[in-house]
Formats: sequence, structure tokens, C-alpha cells
Amino acid sequence: MTDPINLQNKIEKFDLQDEATDNDPAQKDYEAGKGHQEAGDVVQAAAAFHNALVGYEQSGNEKGIANTVFQLGDICVGRENYEQGLAHFQRAYEICDRLNDHFSLLLLKKKMAHAHRCLKQFPDAVRIYIDVLDIYSCHNNPEGAVQVLEELADIYLETGEKARAADAYRTAASIHKNFKHAREAQALLDKAQAIEDAEQ
Repeated sequence: MTDPINLQNKIEKFDLQDEATDNDPAQKDYEAGKGHQEAGDVVQAAAAFHNALVGYEQSGNEKGIANTVFQLGDICVGRENYEQGLAHFQRAYEICDRLNDHFSLLLLKKKMAHAHRCLKQFPDAVRIYIDVLDIYSCHNNPEGAVQVLEELADIYLETGEKARAADAYRTAASIHKNFKHAREAQALLDKAQAIEDAEQ
């Protein structure tokens, strides 16, 4: 059985191991982009990642392309350019799907669901989050499942589906109960009860 903590750690970092060497100009641009990103200079980071993308495209380095468009997607979402972010994430998704990289696909699904939610494309966000929830359930990742259920509850509240929101909170609470997290479970049950009380 997969350790849920290890699974969580694996999926939160997107960096496919590719065949590029340190002497590869595209790889140098990519590393420069990451450095600028970590320093908070998103304009310089975006420029470096664009240069890296051109280089990776010219050499046909799919893993390099996936890494780079993922970073560009993150930058776009950070600047509230959600549609462009989605386009970048979708391109990375297609590559990771071909490579059968399930951990990267899971992280991309979460990123795409968040972008859809920010665009008020709620049916798309819900569909992806439910898919992610199924994956977490199959991999016995209760922490991830609770996070997704809370995201779904927030979306349901935003769309006026209060009964569904309450159900999502109660399901998340039951997961906490299974792990003897009484305080966390009660907090979620209180949220569900508050929603139902407000409806009466």
C-alpha cells in the first residue's frame, strides 16, 4: 500500500527528470527561470521560461517542455491570467499523459481545477475535483481527500448548492473521525450544521 504522506510529497513538486544536460542552453534558461521565480521576479522568470521553451521545442525535449509550461502556467495563474494558465497546464497534461506520469497528472488536475474555479467554470472544477477525490481514495490518501472535499464544499457554497456543501463537510469530518482527529472532525461538522441552520 502506498504511504499517503509520501504520495502527497511526491505530487506537490512538479519537475520531470529529463535528459537535458547542464550545458544545454534551454536547461540553463529553465534553471535561470526557477531562480528568478524563487526570488519573486516573475517578469524575468517568465522571460527565461519562454526562452527555455523555445529551446526545448527545437530539441524535441518533451519533459523539458512539460516542466517549462507548468512553470509558465503557475506564473499566469499567479497574475490572474487563468485562461492562459489553463492552456499551459493542458499542454503539460498531454505530455504527462503520454509519459504515463500519474503523480504529475494529479498535480496538474488540481492546478486546472483551481483555475477553472477562478474563472467561475464551476462544473469543470467540480468534475476535476471529483476525479482527484477518486484518485486519493484509491491511493489511501486521507489528507488529500479532506482537502478536496473542503474545496468542493466551498464551490458548492459559491454556487448555492448548500445541501451538497454540508454533505461534503460531513464526509470530510468522517475521514477525520476515522483517524481520531476529533477536533478537526467537529469543526467540519459545525460548518455543516451552520449551513443547515441557515437554511431553516
